[in-house]
Amino acid sequence: MWKVFSKIDLRYFLLPLFLLLSACSLKNYEQSSSKIFTIKSPHLKFSDLAFIRHSGDDLSVELFEVGKLIKSITINYLVCVDEGCMSRSKFNSEFLNSAYPDKLLQNVLLGLPIYKGRNRVKTVDGYRQEIDSKDVHIFYRIEKKSIYFKDKKNRILIKIKDIK
Repeated sequence: MWKVFSKIDLRYFLLPLFLLLSACSLKNYEQSSSKIFTIKSPHLKFSDLAFIRHSGDDLSVELFEVGKLIKSITINYLVCVDEGCMSRSKFNSEFLNSAYPDKLLQNVLLGLPIYKGRNRVKTVDGYRQEIDSKDVHIFYRIEKKSIYFKDKKNRILIKIKDIK
């Protein structure tokens, strides 16, 4: 069986397999926090407890309902969900909106500016952004203990609050 493949053929098979498996592998995260997490989109609805863990560009969100893990999302250069791993743009197309930048979800989950900080206005407790274009109408607000993202055109809401 192994003689059928040459060394070069095996490299082309094993390298993509290794990259795919390492994208969804377990990580040691530097930061971990529990939050009240709400997400509403045409393809994803959830509101309950979530654990958000991150280290550098690696991010993991575990969604719980009544104390039971129901969905896990891991973001690094791919986005891995229960259905498998996919590119960030494909994840946006399937679960959010194809007009979104690739790092939008990651930036929202971490409370970082979106759309390269466009229309960013500093507030007493953080900042806010309003992005209005033909594809989106986003209101995004970061405060000390909460994150709020709403896209009126695409009916998408993400709220993240610290557990008191």
